[in-house]
Amino acid sequence: MSVSTIPVICYYNGKIARTKTDVEYEGSETCIVPLKIPIECTFQELIDMVYSKTNIDKRRFNLVLICKYPLRNGNRFQPFLVRDDSSVREMLDLVNTTTIEEIELFIKVVRVKAQLNQSVGGHEDIFVPDHYNVAQFDYGCGPSSGPVPDTRLNVDDEDSAAEERNDEDVDDECDGADADVEVDRHASFFRAFNQALENEQGIYVSAQAPSCDVSNHTDDETLDEPSPVTYHLPPTPQFEHVENLDIAVASCWTPWVQPTTGNSSGEFVIGQVFNSKSDLQEAAKIYSIKAHQEYVVVASSKKLLVLRCKKAEECHCPWKLRAMVVKDTSLFVINKYTGPHTCVNPCLNRDHHQLDSQLVSTHIKALIQAEFTLSTAAIQASVMEKWGYQISYKKALDGKHKAIRQLFGDFFQSYTDLPHLFLGIEQSNPGCAAVWKTCETNMPNTEIFQRVFWSFKPSIEGFQHCRPVMSIDGTHLYGKYKGKLLIAMGCDGNNQLFPLAFAITEGENTDSWGWFLACIRNHVTQRSGICVISDRHPGIMAAMVDPHLGWATPFAYHRICMRHFASNFMTRFKDKILKNLVCRAALASTERKFKKHMNTIGRIKSEALQWLEAVPFQLWALSHDGGRRYGLMTTNISEVFNSVLKGARSLPVTALVQLTFFRLNGYFVARREVGANRLASTEQFTPYVDAQIQARVVKAGSMEIVLYDHEKGLFHVKSRRGRTHRVTLHEKTCTCVKTLTYGFPCSHIISACQHRCADFRSFVESYYTTQSYYDTWAPLFHPIFNEDEWPLYDGTVIVAPESMRRSGSGRPKSTRLHNEMDVREGKTLIRCGLYKQLGHNRRSCKNRSQVQ
Repeated sequence: MSVSTIPVICYYNGKIARTKTDVEYEGSETCIVPLKIPIECTFQELIDMVYSKTNIDKRRFNLVLICKYPLRNGNRFQPFLVRDDSSVREMLDLVNTTTIEEIELFIKVVRVKAQLNQSVGGHEDIFVPDHYNVAQFDYGCGPSSGPVPDTRLNVDDEDSAAEERNDEDVDDECDGADADVEVDRHASFFRAFNQALENEQGIYVSAQAPSCDVSNHTDDETLDEPSPVTYHLPPTPQFEHVENLDIAVASCWTPWVQPTTGNSSGEFVIGQVFNSKSDLQEAAKIYSIKAHQEYVVVASSKKLLVLRCKKAEECHCPWKLRAMVVKDTSLFVINKYTGPHTCVNPCLNRDHHQLDSQLVSTHIKALIQAEFTLSTAAIQASVMEKWGYQISYKKALDGKHKAIRQLFGDFFQSYTDLPHLFLGIEQSNPGCAAVWKTCETNMPNTEIFQRVFWSFKPSIEGFQHCRPVMSIDGTHLYGKYKGKLLIAMGCDGNNQLFPLAFAITEGENTDSWGWFLACIRNHVTQRSGICVISDRHPGIMAAMVDPHLGWATPFAYHRICMRHFASNFMTRFKDKILKNLVCRAALASTERKFKKHMNTIGRIKSEALQWLEAVPFQLWALSHDGGRRYGLMTTNISEVFNSVLKGARSLPVTALVQLTFFRLNGYFVARREVGANRLASTEQFTPYVDAQIQARVVKAGSMEIVLYDHEKGLFHVKSRRGRTHRVTLHEKTCTCVKTLTYGFPCSHIISACQHRCADFRSFVESYYTTQSYYDTWAPLFHPIFNEDEWPLYDGTVIVAPESMRRSGSGRPKSTRLHNEMDVREGKTLIRCGLYKQLGHNRRSCKNRSQVQ
């Protein structure tokens, strides 16, 4: 049976909070009003009903209605702007097309400060924020109906008809916008990274925020005399703190409204001045989008821009704009203008012709700075929220690429700029290592990029105080060019990752891994006995046994990541029970436990036991390790840093190098302070070891001890579970082997030391002391000078390899080889809180209405 009313819950007196998957209404004073909306309700009737129920003064406040709209792919929601009769019907129809039984409607209250005298094109009025302090002019619709401000500028007043006929360079709208914009790439680099690295990766920036003042006032100290006009500046403010990003995105910036160049109706004015042609084009686009009108470009060149209404011939709309360059400057001034639009759109389109990728890139630039991995769907949602139009996937992706190019430079040019960047880093941070490998070309003084290796001086110095363990791994680059990023990570005394070295190569193979490890041995560390943990890539396996690279035993010891090893086993035998037994065997600290698990595997499947025995036990089993890997069984420390760089792997290579520089500096600054504070508080060991020892001290208190040899300190220790171990304090050994494995005493040795009143702290290796921890992070990074202060690079020109360029356009296809490690094990299924059924929650339960 059809219903005549739809239940709607209205929220007001709060603010909209948005995440990647949901939209909520927050606030300590949030009020809720239930409504029964007729199925044939119009937009105006809905507005009047909300005003009546919420007692909001319609003379002082406007309402923006946002519906919580469910998406098809899972339990996800996005904001839906309710602005006309069609959107009201679509909102009310959610009850029939989805499992939602009551609609959530969020009310955003906007204070009315200055209202337009008339609406544009029959659509809703546009309100000018109070922070613009707009001067009031009594202008009419025509260009000659009001006074013209004295710009005091010598405008090149050529004949408009001759200019339009004789101009040779007539470009379309988008090309004209791109041709006049020149981006300072290197300055943008540091602004973007310093801004983005102040907050966590993956933050989703909400676009719901109040307006902010983005007016650009010239510093009075730099002026010789007052300027007669106020020039328009583009809406690209650089914030010192990322928490201001949401304000920038949501600011209702009205570029054509300025104290001396606009009027209260939001229309353009004859004599209005813009810094450049691109600024004028951007202002015209935003004007058209807000007015829900479109224009066409009649003429466009370096000196002229002529626009007219798209429906000029069809509806006889008089709207037209003509602007010319100010002589000997890049400024553009409007010398003829007829407006506003008199045409009316029969219907609203889902997209807008003036909402192009260039304007999208300007809008999302702040979002890209905060989150490099911003998805295309999130860009579409942000544009929809700001302007109410649903742009295509391709337009959103093109806008993202343009924003990245404006912030971080061009992908092709970045390979040429990379040597100069390393010179700038070396200038302020001497001792950094950078090694190149290029290919010759037929062009003189030009070589093709193949590989680059780099490591910073603080990392080289700090690694001397880390445990002799190094994890290596490789990951994909996602930008315009293919390649692999190779990473080497150490581990400090607090069990934290220590970034050591990086390389960009053409791929993972025997030659590239051998070259990477040789660069580490020659330029980073010559320590003997380093344990290298990796997966079983053939290139790594071959490089670790090559006697010419310096990583063969006994100069280094190779160990295999347990997680990758178990994944290889799972791929071969596809048995989770056997895989779990392999993991238990690998983690067993004693040979007795190891043999027990291996025998169990052999009884279940003899082929699996033979496969395991073919791999030397010391490579993957902790019981046969000999204390080389310090209990680190996986390459997680490398993969964690890979995830940190995930967003930067889609950026140009110069941006990637700078991100590693700034990220490492952040690590060193934060952890250097922790080490200094612990030294000042006379703490002897790192927090990680302190916690481990305290737990073992408690455990040691319940053990039984029998002394056998007073001189050698030979003890027989029995745990609560009845397991006995032999402890020899003179040799610092225990049959549990945990002291040798981890580098600090086990509970059995601590119990023996307490029996002898001996100090067990001497059993802790020096890498875990607070002094070593501080020395690890004590080296300093120094700020990079401005680019114009860098040394001149006079070497060969390095160009990007065409063989590594991705073919085609759009999002790069994933080249990751997925296996069972990509499947999340033990995932908890969603369970309904009402009927305890799996697969949905309380909110989406179909039987929700039956619960009283």
